[in-house]
Amino acid sequence: MLERLEIEVFLALAEELHFGRTAERLHLTTGRVSQLVKQLERRIGGPLFERTSRSVRLTPVGARLVEDLTPVVAAMEAAVRRAVDASRGVSGGLRVAFLGEQTAPVLLRAVALFGARHPDCRVDVREVQLTDSRASLLDGTVDVLIASYPFGGMECGPVLLTERRVLAVAADHPLAGRESVSLEVLADHPVVQYPAQTSVGFKRDRTPDRTPSGRPVPKGPAGRTFSEMLSLVALGRGVLPVGEHSRRYYPRPDVAYVPIHDAPPIERGPVWLPGNGTARVREFVRAAAEAAAAARTTP
Repeated sequence: MLERLEIEVFLALAEELHFGRTAERLHLTTGRVSQLVKQLERRIGGPLFERTSRSVRLTPVGARLVEDLTPVVAAMEAAVRRAVDASRGVSGGLRVAFLGEQTAPVLLRAVALFGARHPDCRVDVREVQLTDSRASLLDGTVDVLIASYPFGGMECGPVLLTERRVLAVAADHPLAGRESVSLEVLADHPVVQYPAQTSVGFKRDRTPDRTPSGRPVPKGPAGRTFSEMLSLVALGRGVLPVGEHSRRYYPRPDVAYVPIHDAPPIERGPVWLPGNGTARVREFVRAAAEAAAAARTTP
């Protein structure tokens, strides 16, 4: 049976690849870190790290152990968090974020309703960008994110917002004066791409490789933020399918938004890390759903 401190030291050293930094991070001596690693290696029956005077690297066995232990430790930590939440009720702190200006209003309504129900739980609100939205959930800096679907690898739902798709084109583009266009026009123009950090499923939904009839879609340049992507559109570098709310939240004299008459709607809602379904997260998602429903019925 592995000891908790052995696992903690091993995973920290696998990340830092430096005995001194690992010792400082865990408030241990370097000698104690080295002792625990050797102790674990004796249990395993082989080296987990390759050590030289200048570097520390994982062995293949060590790398495999990191892959196997990481989800187990994460699940254990999540179980402890859920137990603590169950004993304390909804209190402490919750970090929520929005991705895109169109998601901010529904998030703020959810924060207001959640705060009225759970005054002992502090809610911190922040904005994330396309390039760091996933990382913020993975590293725990955000507990719940209001974002567009699909958002691969995360818990999602319920849908809070739906909107029709439009095609963003330069104001002087030949398509700018059309009443509407088909998804088939994507085969005739480069399509501005989302940053690499967004999921494959999301990119396939927003900037597909092929039109519905199977025609290939040429790829345009990629942007790092949504505003940067719209600037690429304005420069004539490509077109970009977006939600119709972009007209309201991202109005630009150099960009026109043309309805796409044969595209499914865009859906947006809460996203959170699997295993982080704490009482705070569950109650916030419930508040978000109720706040969104109330907004839809308000004249």
